[in-house]
Amino acid sequence: MTAAEKIARILRADKSSLNKIERHFSLLAGKKAIMEKIVQDNDDMVKNHLLKLGVSGDASAKDVYDALISKIEADDNLVYEALGRPRFTEQGDCTRVLNVVKKVAGEGRGFFLRKERAMEFVRNQPPLEVMKYLNYASVDEMLQKEDLFEIYSALRFVEGSEWLNNIFFKQYENLIPDDFEEREIEVRALPEKWSKIAAVFVTKKKHNISHLKELGMIFVIPISLEISGELLRMISLIFHYFHEVPFYSDLFRKNAEFPETFAENVVSLLRGDVIDRRLPESEKTFWLVVQRYLAKDDENDWRLFAPHINPEAIHWTKAGEDVLRLGETLNGGKVDLSFWAGLDWVGDYFKDELGNDTLVSFNLVDTVMSLVKEKEMVKYLYHHEEALWNKVFTEYFSFDELEKFAKDYLLQGYFEI
Repeated sequence: MTAAEKIARILRADKSSLNKIERHFSLLAGKKAIMEKIVQDNDDMVKNHLLKLGVSGDASAKDVYDALISKIEADDNLVYEALGRPRFTEQGDCTRVLNVVKKVAGEGRGFFLRKERAMEFVRNQPPLEVMKYLNYASVDEMLQKEDLFEIYSALRFVEGSEWLNNIFFKQYENLIPDDFEEREIEVRALPEKWSKIAAVFVTKKKHNISHLKELGMIFVIPISLEISGELLRMISLIFHYFHEVPFYSDLFRKNAEFPETFAENVVSLLRGDVIDRRLPESEKTFWLVVQRYLAKDDENDWRLFAPHINPEAIHWTKAGEDVLRLGETLNGGKVDLSFWAGLDWVGDYFKDELGNDTLVSFNLVDTVMSLVKEKEMVKYLYHHEEALWNKVFTEYFSFDELEKFAKDYLLQGYFEI
């Protein structure tokens, strides 16, 4: 099996596509044997990390998977103790965790929807379920007495998606660049009063953190899922949003230069549109820009197997680096999370109990999210696979170029190179 064929197998992609990329990109970038380098680096990383885990190279998939899970649990406990055993049901403790994360991530600014315009949208289309929960008969009274950012956050987990998408967000179709302004990213833990009504949302989403791209807000709902690895999962996701929110802010700002298409493009970005038509064959290679994790909805979506880059995986790569830096700041630098460095694209096949090859992801986020399934052998793989597509592109060009192509072509949905 050639290196390109092995990568194609992991990505479940057509090996001819990887072979074409190898031929074309080698000439374009002037780099040879890149696929071999990726496979060799992957093999070396897997071998070295199995040694660190005390697991043999011929171990079963379940043994490797369990060792990774145990490592996450141990590292999560180190962070938990270093942060003073935070209670996820307490706003104060969640705020304390957020402040530590924010210190590592740094202050962030962006180009976001003006508060006055956001307030106007709420007045135009009052969120009746939110008002009912807070016991307000008047939307003006609610806006006068309640925090606007909290109300906007609550729209996500109180009002139904049908109302949000078909009624409330329809107002965004009239946005203009002047509706946006430069300001700080809002990062906060919501008061405990929201926990009860958010419980269904949290249970369904399997996490208590979300964000509002257009408003420039990252928020934590004070609810505990009572699962192993909960703190490391929470911190990783917050770091991810610290990169995702500015990424989209840059796109809002860039599109403000074109007022006639501004609203249309902002709505497309918030909706997470992904091109859904196959591109023609050419001498060059077509790459999709996939801004969502399509595998969440359909693990066999054809776009997952076509050459593509993924902005989500870019944010996760950066978040992984932040997690390592966080460990260096905790308990006098004694919280060593370096095991997970550079593993976002790493994984390999191991035998299951029946002797079948099973892909195991070494990706930090895949491993953390697998804990949500409470150690059922329902493994998360899609973060690893998307990171590997990005890795292929990056090895021929650079991480900066990867991010530039993602921003430049996200709305178009593809590029040819």
